[in-house]
Amino acid sequence: MDELLTEFLEPRSTLILLGVIAVSLVALGKFADMVVDFAVVLSERSGIPKVVIGATIVSLGTTAPEVAVSVLAALKGNPGLAMGNAVGSIICDTGLILGVACLIRPLTIPWDIANRQGWVQLACGFLIVLLSIPWAAPLSPYTDGAEGNFPQWAGFLCLGLLAVYLWVSVKWSMGSGGATSESTDDENSEASVPAAVLIVKIILSLAGVILSASILIPAVTIVAVRMNVPESIIAATLVAFGTSLPELVTAIQAARKGHGDLAVGNIIGADILNALFVAGAAAAVTPAGLTVAQSFFWPAFPAMLFVLVVFRIGIYVCRTQLTRRFGFVLLAAYFAYLGVSIAVGVNPGH
Repeated sequence: MDELLTEFLEPRSTLILLGVIAVSLVALGKFADMVVDFAVVLSERSGIPKVVIGATIVSLGTTAPEVAVSVLAALKGNPGLAMGNAVGSIICDTGLILGVACLIRPLTIPWDIANRQGWVQLACGFLIVLLSIPWAAPLSPYTDGAEGNFPQWAGFLCLGLLAVYLWVSVKWSMGSGGATSESTDDENSEASVPAAVLIVKIILSLAGVILSASILIPAVTIVAVRMNVPESIIAATLVAFGTSLPELVTAIQAARKGHGDLAVGNIIGADILNALFVAGAAAAVTPAGLTVAQSFFWPAFPAMLFVLVVFRIGIYVCRTQLTRRFGFVLLAAYFAYLGVSIAVGVNPGH
């Protein structure tokens, strides 16, 4: 789809492209608003905490493009892209997106639920690293530049764990408190809508977010090329940033509206799904598994585990509110990774 959009937009004048960018940005914000509003009402109606809805329904929607891209890449013989998508998205989601959300507004969260989901998030990060290591010679990626492999059986294992995670998340949510913040007038207008209809509305709104982002990124990339922005900068920012844009706008709108638990839940869930669903589905359709290049062992895997550990420490220290100061810490971790990646000549994109 990205290629078709690029071919369609390439011949257009810069003025038209700027109009496309403006319309896409407005649509992106509006659809993200709708996702947040419907998710909050669903939380209030069902009694399921917003952090759980963010970690399941919303994150399933925002990671859907990455699953599709990764599976297609694996089927077309480019398994490295699939693993890059998963790892790069985890780093971007946790470091950049959650950091930005914290800066917009301190994020109030239900500590017990966020802490529990956060341990699952960290465990999934370690799992994909452990499954990728060539255990016959575990230090060879560092000493000889050897590759690792994320085998097909590991993909099926991750998909099985994904099913368990979704089932347990819903089970954990039973008896937990639902919404923790006040409803807006728009949210109250949906108060009588059945839960099933609200889920459909969330899915349709997420589709709008994804479509708007899919149009925005190629348009911005073409304009950047015309303005002589170096390709390395485009690859390290716009292209790498593209697949995480749905999570970004959803987190920003949730933070802006005071629903920090929804923003945090979306990021935690997206990280878990990137490990179990994105990498898992791509490996499951590839008999040879996913090739894990040496660049993953340095700097990608260490950076991923570092930002996840920083997040765990942040939840422990900040308790019920992730502060702006913590947002700066997460952003510093992300930009440190970006700097190291560029310095060693690795494309930090997905």
